[in-house]
Amino acid sequence: MGILEQNLSLYHVFNCVAEKENISHAAKHLFISQPAVSKAISSLENNLNVTLFIRSSRGVKLTDEGKLLYEHTRDAFDTIRQAEDSIKKINELGMGHLKIGASTTLCKHLLLPYLKDFVRKYPHIKITIESQSTYHTLKQLESSTLDIGLVAKPENDKSINFYTLGEIEDVFVATPDYLNNLKRRERDYDIFSTANIMLLDEENITRQYINQYFLENDIEPPHILEVTNMDLLIEFAKTGLGVACVIKEFVLPELKNGSLVQIPLQIPINKRKVGFAYHKNAFLSNSMNQFLDFIQSSDY
Repeated sequence: MGILEQNLSLYHVFNCVAEKENISHAAKHLFISQPAVSKAISSLENNLNVTLFIRSSRGVKLTDEGKLLYEHTRDAFDTIRQAEDSIKKINELGMGHLKIGASTTLCKHLLLPYLKDFVRKYPHIKITIESQSTYHTLKQLESSTLDIGLVAKPENDKSINFYTLGEIEDVFVATPDYLNNLKRRERDYDIFSTANIMLLDEENITRQYINQYFLENDIEPPHILEVTNMDLLIEFAKTGLGVACVIKEFVLPELKNGSLVQIPLQIPINKRKVGFAYHKNAFLSNSMNQFLDFIQSSDY
C-alpha cells in the first residue's frame, strides 16, 4: 500500500484541524475523540516526516509545510464535493448524457419526432447524435461508444436487443420522363439491364440487403451509380438520373404527386424491420432507461 492510500483518512482529519485551528473543535466536528485527532495528526506528520502544526494553548497554526499541504488537500476535497453535488443533481433532475447513432435519413424521418418529445420531457439530458451508416452504428454499439442506435434490424445478430418501431419497404423508383425515354429507346426493355440503377454504396446495410436480392434473383445490373446516403439517392431520382432503390416510406409524397413512379417487380423485396438497437452487454444508465421507457410508451 502506498503513502497516498495510507494517508487518505488522515488527510480528512488534517483538513478539519487546519480549518478549525483547534483540535478539540475538530474532534467535535468529526465526532471522534480528541486523542484520536491528535494521533491522526502525529501519524500523518510521521508518514511525511514533517511538522504540520505549531501547537499552543490557544490552538494550532499551520507550518509552511502544513500550509502547502492544506492548499492541495483543500482543493482535492473541494473537487470531490463538487463531484458529489453533480451526481446528486443528476439523480434529482434526471441529468445525464445519451449518445444515439442513426443514418441521416432515419434521423430525419423517424428519430426527430421521438427526440422532440423526449427532450421536452427530459430537458436535463444531453443528447449527442452520430449521423452515420447503420454499419458504423452497429460497430459503435459493439464497442460501447454509443448507447443506442436507430437501424434497420440486422439479420442473425444475437448480440443486440432490438425494439421494433415498424417496417420499411425497399422499392425502385424513377421519374415518369426517365421511364418514357427508356421505353422510346428500348421497345422490349428490362429495367435492370438497360436503366442506370442508383444504389447506396457497398458498405451500407441496405445495399447489402439489395445485393442479396439481386443474387437470389439472378439480377446483374450493368449500369450502377453509387450514392452515399438515402436523401441524395432520392434527389438524384427526382432529377431523372436513373432508377433508384429507396425506402418507400420516405418517398410517399413524391409517389402521391406523381413526381416519382414505383416500378413493379416480378418478385417483391421483402420488407425489413426498423427500430432502436442496443448491445445486450451495455451498461444501462438512468438516461438510457428513461429513453427506453419513453419509446416503449410512445404512440408513434
